[in-house]
Amino acid sequence: MIEENVQKKSGFVTLIGRPNVGKSTLMNHLIGQKIAITSKNLRPPETGSRLFIPVRTDRLYFWILRESTRQKIKLGEYMVQVAERTLKDVDVILWLVEPTTFIGAGERHIAEQLGSLHLPVLLIINKVDTVDREEIAKAIDTYRKLYHFDEIIPVSALRGVNTEDIIPSILKYLPYGPMFMMRIR
Repeated sequence: MIEENVQKKSGFVTLIGRPNVGKSTLMNHLIGQKIAITSKNLRPPETGSRLFIPVRTDRLYFWILRESTRQKIKLGEYMVQVAERTLKDVDVILWLVEPTTFIGAGERHIAEQLGSLHLPVLLIINKVDTVDREEIAKAIDTYRKLYHFDEIIPVSALRGVNTEDIIPSILKYLPYGPMFMMRIR
């Protein structure tokens, strides 16, 4: 039973990133159950046509993770729309990327948008099980030059590597507040 006088962390966390970077897989892993569709055969618009609001509760916290919806548009336009639409009403941003040193125009625009928001941004480098440590280090260095992230966490959402580090990192940046109540219809 939760004591009434215990302060709780609560807030909104958004998960952004290119299509097929592993957002649904990571979300399923963080929530602890499969609530988002994942498949190697799905095209990007197919997994994100809904807004998922999974809830994770514990003795000291309650948080909501929202995955941004995707539409059938060019990738650059999609990333711009996601940045402008969903990043303004959250407490923590998880930016999911692959371990690469290529930074496209879409990523640069998102970094600009993030800079104007003054919110905690955690860079989650996914699929680290697909490259060697040297490539991971190069990707971290490349992204550090793009933006001043509050934290950078290399993970493999598929294999569960380092994913246990994400929730404590999110909790550092969530504000204290009342638990959000949701009515399910």
